[in-house]
Amino acid sequence: MSHTLLLVDGSSYLYRAFHAMPDLRNAEGQPTGALYGVINMLKKLRKDFPSAYAACVFDAKGKTFRDDWYPEYKAHRPPMPSDLAAQIAPLHEAVRALGWPLIMVEGVEADDVIGTLTRQAEAAGMAAVVSTGDKDLAQLVTDKVRLINTMSNETLDVAGVAAKFGVPPGRIVDYLTLIGDTVDNVPGVEKVGPKTAVKWLAEFGSLDELMARAGQVKGVAGENLRRALDWLPMGRQLVTVKTDVALDVHPNDLAWKEEDKDKLVELFSRYNFRTWLREVQGEDAPPSPSGRGAGGEGALIAQEAGLPHPGPLTSDDDVPPAGEGVERHYQAILDQATLDTWLAKLNAAQLICLDTETTSLDPMRAQLVGMSFSITPGEAAYLPLAHHYAGAPSQLDLAATLARLKPLLEDPGKAKVGQNLKYDWHVLMNQGVNLQGIVHDTLLQSYVLEAHERHDMDTLAARHLGESTIKYEEVCGKGANQIGFDQVDVERATAYAAEDADITLRLHQALYPRLAAEAKLDQVYSHIEMPLLPILARMERTGVKLDADLLRQHSGYLAGEMLGIEQKAYQAAGQPFNLNSPKQLGEILFTQLGLKPKKKTPGGAPSTNEDALQELALDHPLPKLILEYRGLANLKSTYTDKLPAMVNPQTGRVHTTYSQAVAVTGRLSSNDPNLQNIPVRTVEGRKIREAFIAEPGHVIVSADYSQIELRIMAHLSGDERLLAAFASGQDVHRATAAEVLGIPPEEVTGEQRRSAKAINFGLIYGMSAFGLARQLGINRGAAQEYVDLYFNRYPGVRAFMDRIRAQARQDKYVETLFGRRLYLTDIDHSNQGRRAGAERTAINAPMQGSAADIIKRAMIAVDRWIESERPPLRMIMQVHDELVFEVAEDALEAAAGRIRAEMESAAQLAVPLVVDLGIGDNWDQAH
Repeated sequence: MSHTLLLVDGSSYLYRAFHAMPDLRNAEGQPTGALYGVINMLKKLRKDFPSAYAACVFDAKGKTFRDDWYPEYKAHRPPMPSDLAAQIAPLHEAVRALGWPLIMVEGVEADDVIGTLTRQAEAAGMAAVVSTGDKDLAQLVTDKVRLINTMSNETLDVAGVAAKFGVPPGRIVDYLTLIGDTVDNVPGVEKVGPKTAVKWLAEFGSLDELMARAGQVKGVAGENLRRALDWLPMGRQLVTVKTDVALDVHPNDLAWKEEDKDKLVELFSRYNFRTWLREVQGEDAPPSPSGRGAGGEGALIAQEAGLPHPGPLTSDDDVPPAGEGVERHYQAILDQATLDTWLAKLNAAQLICLDTETTSLDPMRAQLVGMSFSITPGEAAYLPLAHHYAGAPSQLDLAATLARLKPLLEDPGKAKVGQNLKYDWHVLMNQGVNLQGIVHDTLLQSYVLEAHERHDMDTLAARHLGESTIKYEEVCGKGANQIGFDQVDVERATAYAAEDADITLRLHQALYPRLAAEAKLDQVYSHIEMPLLPILARMERTGVKLDADLLRQHSGYLAGEMLGIEQKAYQAAGQPFNLNSPKQLGEILFTQLGLKPKKKTPGGAPSTNEDALQELALDHPLPKLILEYRGLANLKSTYTDKLPAMVNPQTGRVHTTYSQAVAVTGRLSSNDPNLQNIPVRTVEGRKIREAFIAEPGHVIVSADYSQIELRIMAHLSGDERLLAAFASGQDVHRATAAEVLGIPPEEVTGEQRRSAKAINFGLIYGMSAFGLARQLGINRGAAQEYVDLYFNRYPGVRAFMDRIRAQARQDKYVETLFGRRLYLTDIDHSNQGRRAGAERTAINAPMQGSAADIIKRAMIAVDRWIESERPPLRMIMQVHDELVFEVAEDALEAAAGRIRAEMESAAQLAVPLVVDLGIGDNWDQAH
């Protein structure tokens, strides 16, 4: 440690952090992503690489000597984004306040300063560790100098450089000279890449020897080399890192400085970095009043989870004091006197926060271990009821205690709040208690406010309260050593469970005022998401009847079909092989059969994923057979084998879980089992749907919105021709083909209608002419012509798309018809691909999100009718734009008419909402 110099290429990390992080901002709307990213890396570096000396080196403003040598040097780089430029000054402040010596030298680059310091360190007998993402600095590596890349966790010593680049550090300059540097606009030898450069240097030993014997290099590459001979000396100068810059400091002058805690407090407060602020102020210091973490470390949680951040929402001023410096008073309820005290408190409270601790994550099978309550921030109690371990304290009787709690829990007039209360509702129902009075749920509050964020309680506590909570694994352990909660020491369980209730109450006090202040968001939360919660709970508990024997038979059939495909694949390949092995498949496709790879994996290997195989299927029959095999294997493993085992033995039905807070568009997701991905277009998939049946004396009714997203497009765009097509009840795809092609609708062929359908739905998802060409199997020019004709006939659609893109760039979000907000963090991203993806989302999200809102409103309306009139039917499934019911046969006609009426009146659009009804003994017949 005492002989190590740690150097950081600050400019390299600044740019990388800016482009890698989401659009993070503090409460004032100032950008903080790059600032956070670099500070985080610096803190990690200091911890991971202890050293006596260090420096963070940045590029100085202005030109360098390389610009004098070559005016085109870095000339093609765009101007620095304003959001990045705004973070440089505070970053420099933070670097110095953290105790890092900061170096900038005019006229040279950070690389040259680092190069000089590493050589000086070596001369002084020190080792040097250089943290950078710049490959050019590999030329500095020696036995005493190594590179680390914090963003990729890569470390390069001498052997590592040779392994990565194919040449030792002493030949990196020659290597870079040959391949050039597109980032810095330094040309190399035309069409010479890393492989050729390595080959030449291995053959000739050095760039000088290669240039001297350039006449011996054959082919086009040789010609390009000889044309570049006059340029190569200059190219080598440009890529060579200077190691003799005149510096005012020496490595011995770069000892760590003492942290400036006052400055760090000021910076971390200004930019909403709460956890760091608390670290500086001391573990027991209360969090400083700050924003809800829109640009702070809460955003890092989104980054680490691979999630985009939704952008700025609110300011510091509306954060209630419930999340700031709350003292904790937790207790266990172990006797009747304490229970009496808490029952009195709960009955007198305006709002009760509750949580359950259980034996399982499966809500239908979880047994109650204990309950926690909170009515005042910082004060909570845990009621253990079923802890079983040696030495466990005496606990109140579960049945008797629940009997005392039941009137309170089932009272709809006693308002309750919790985190994912749908689960707790199931747990209590398992005990014969029907939880009523659910008025708030912090999971849904977070989801409506910040759909792109994570919504688990631990993350919310860190993001909104600056609190680090006890994790489940800390209490129960991990993996094979994990114990059930009923085995947890009651004292430890009290700390954990009471904290859950306390934190959840405080989260409600922090989140709900923000929702209430936004009328549209409050409408989504209060009139869509919260009313839907008990409906989904009842649907989950009702479940779906399953013909398990039919599925088992179908599983055997699929196994036989797979065996037949396997034999055909062996014939097509010319040998047996493991169809489930991507490695063996790749060997046969690309080596033995000689097919040209269409796509590559992130690691650079030829891809055998579905998209790649679909393209390869045009060249050989084997890829198509693999796709067929994989499709059947997926149906077998996911459904025909798995579903029979998921039938609840007590109910004889399958019980899925519907999640409200997953899809950013507002769509529900279905899990364990997933009922929303069962194929409907294949015979095998429909066979699985046949197994979803009705009870005797009942039928299945499927109610499906017809072309709802296209109808929403017509409503939002206001395009006259599209509106007219829907208003008159025309086949909109046939009408589109007729409009675009300028022919009467009756003359439209099936192929023309298929093309029109592809573009109608493709537009919803932002499909390009290239994508349309692929889907229709036509050339790109023909597809572009079709797109152009479409927009000429439907100018309102084009205008809407242009308008929504502009609005998204301005607001950084789009909205559904009902005010649900969908954030677009990449809408101004410098990366064209990410920006284009955000623009496609901007077009699609209002339609998909509005469709999700409409079917949720329909579910609420239908459920209101069911609960008030008690007709002999049950709502049993929701699948995208479809609701599925189990209806008594003798009530079918009236029920079907009422279902259609409620669904078609769930929203008032400029075009009619149309519901297609299907009826059958099973789901496939009904659909």
